[in-house]
Amino acid sequence: MLYEIYKKRIKKIQSHLKDGETLLLFAANHLIRNRDVEYKFRQDSDFFYLTGITEPDGILVLKKEYSGLFVLPKDKEKEIWTGIRIGKKEAKKLLDLNESFDTTEWNDKSVELLTNTFTLFHFFGKDKERDSGLIAVCDHLNKRSRIGQYGPHRIEIPDFLHEMRLIKSKEEIDAIKESAEITKDGHLALFKETKPGMFEYELEAILEREYLRQGAWGGGYGHIVASGANATILHYTFNNAKIKKGDLILIDSGAEKNYYTADVTRVYPADKKFTPAQRDIYEVVLDAQKRAIKNTIAGKQFVAVHEETVRDLCIGLKYLKLIKGSVDSVMEKGDYRKFYMHRTGHWLGMDVHDVGKYFEKGESRKLLDGMVTTVEPGLYFDPTDKSIPKHFRGIGIRIEDDILVNGKNPINLTSSIPKEVEEIEAIRETAF
Repeated sequence: MLYEIYKKRIKKIQSHLKDGETLLLFAANHLIRNRDVEYKFRQDSDFFYLTGITEPDGILVLKKEYSGLFVLPKDKEKEIWTGIRIGKKEAKKLLDLNESFDTTEWNDKSVELLTNTFTLFHFFGKDKERDSGLIAVCDHLNKRSRIGQYGPHRIEIPDFLHEMRLIKSKEEIDAIKESAEITKDGHLALFKETKPGMFEYELEAILEREYLRQGAWGGGYGHIVASGANATILHYTFNNAKIKKGDLILIDSGAEKNYYTADVTRVYPADKKFTPAQRDIYEVVLDAQKRAIKNTIAGKQFVAVHEETVRDLCIGLKYLKLIKGSVDSVMEKGDYRKFYMHRTGHWLGMDVHDVGKYFEKGESRKLLDGMVTTVEPGLYFDPTDKSIPKHFRGIGIRIEDDILVNGKNPINLTSSIPKEVEEIEAIRETAF
């Protein structure tokens, strides 16, 4: 039953393809960490989405009336070292393919499979060596026109595959929900276990403990564990500073399980309570985030959610006397970018920055049911900027949840992770 999902996806892709069109997908390679030691392997998301196969080096070839797959050859000696391989016979059976081959046959079969393909759909740029091989095949075929054969005349990015991934099925939403629940346990553990004097990497270890304990891959991206002024660095990943009394701690981390990831940011005090300045900024961001979530509705332009969030943050900054002039003028001039320099959200799914277009024909696309997006406004105050009141300098706050577009009633998939000031402080009271 597991492979029924992948068989259906393959059929759906084939229904999109026309005569003379071929989709070619490569699996991920094992990457070398140093010398002969490899990084932990994760399959290419597109390849896994259509095949469910977690082995490296595979190749999927789809046409309107054809399906073929190349997988690693069965090899008893190598399987002793790296694990049992699925093999071409089993792969063909599980996915109901027309043909299957060993990857060692690709060089011989590629010419045959690409002959008389006019449009080749392929994600060029992922692997230069493979791309070079494909270009050589295309060049070879296009020199055979005198015998009535030709190779790809046009190479296109298969956007239709990414548009398919953008709208999540029930099974995919359930997978994200499971990752979100595991993520909740990681963040709650930090709320309860963090104490001044610990190091950021100890907090990262707690996250990994909770994620791995529940069968997750780990984080779906590099954990951001930022204490104090480190939280003003948007993609801070050193995670090696000592946590001090009075610090705020920004945690941006989501568990990935079964190839679907959550993406959550929470901020909490190293002490039992927020300081008045920390609380003031936090509540501005939280109020803006809540309104942004309510705005994440079907039919709304994606960029409109961001623009309205910017307005809410500007109103808050003006209330705190951190910006001058009217809200409209601040937005027009972009003065707010000193404090808020990123977008309010991004697609989420198999990849933390998931696939799918944000613009169509030059305009921001409208949200559709089944899309999952993050909502993550923030405010960041440069610790070295003396034009900022001293009590605000070095504060960085971002609050992020994962939202399923569901008509006029958006569903917060990560709502069980506390973010209200009172909730967080109540947990922190019990920490030490």
